Amino acid sequence: MAVQHRFAGVVLVDPRGWLLLQERDEHPAIDPDKWGLVGGHLDPGEDFDTAAYRELTEETEIVVTPGGLAPWRVFDVDHTDAYGTIDQMAVYVAATDLTDADVVCHEGRRIVFVEPPVATGLPLTKAAEVIVPALLASEVYAALRREPPGSPP
Repeated sequence: MAVQHRFAGVVLVDPRGWLLLQERDEHPAIDPDKWGLVGGHLDPGEDFDTAAYRELTEETEIVVTPGGLAPWRVFDVDHTDAYGTIDQMAVYVAATDLTDADVVCHEGRRIVFVEPPVATGLPLTKAAEVIVPALLASEVYAALRREPPGSPP
């Protein structure tokens, strides 16, 4: 059996309920030219928590204090096209008051806050195809966007 890769992904949610997403460029082996989460592979010996904070800072220059990202769920992601494996992605979430002006894009074409109806219509990575709709339908998302559950996104 092929070695399973492990990834950490981060979704920040602004007060409007918009999601911080990354537009990937043509270079990655996985899902080039698609939209996905900020994040990436775990380094050898690294755990999901450490990787989530590291990846967020490396890719955006956003520094979140320890405990500021909440572990949400671990997803199995089909990367058989790129790696021949089903991989794991641990997803971390947090509410933020940051804006696009606070984000420095160090990977991909851009990293911006995206309105939920727009986000679900974008060409998403295999991971984001599953994660974004699941997050938007969750009580966790309702709490992050600081509006009562049942409010339209």
